[in-house]
Amino acid sequence: MKVCISSTGRDLDANLDPRFGRCQVFLFVDTETQKTEAVENPAAMSGGGAGTKAAQLVSERGAEAVLTGNVGPNAYAALEAAGIKIFTGCSGVCREALNSFDQGAVTSVNAPTVERHSGLK
Repeated sequence: MKVCISSTGRDLDANLDPRFGRCQVFLFVDTETQKTEAVENPAAMSGGGAGTKAAQLVSERGAEAVLTGNVGPNAYAALEAAGIKIFTGCSGVCREALNSFDQGAVTSVNAPTVERHSGLK
């Protein structure tokens, strides 16, 4: 399974970024091979629509699940439409969040966890 983690850095030892749409980097991890690819988030500094743009990138990269701290309504709608499972409430180091996911210790959400534009605050 290909998982996307919102991150502050380019490897699994970086901290998880609690913001989905405006995170600095997306880490794409193949949970079977542990191959990791870091992709800068072009929507991070976008004037608007960051969540939707970020969700489109994640979908285009073939992710089946997202691990993040929070997700806003636009990102939630775009990820849900793409069939991507959303796991929020993640924190700490990306590697730890991935381990929690692998162990089934995180649960998916069925609604946004923050209001629009909360990543700007």
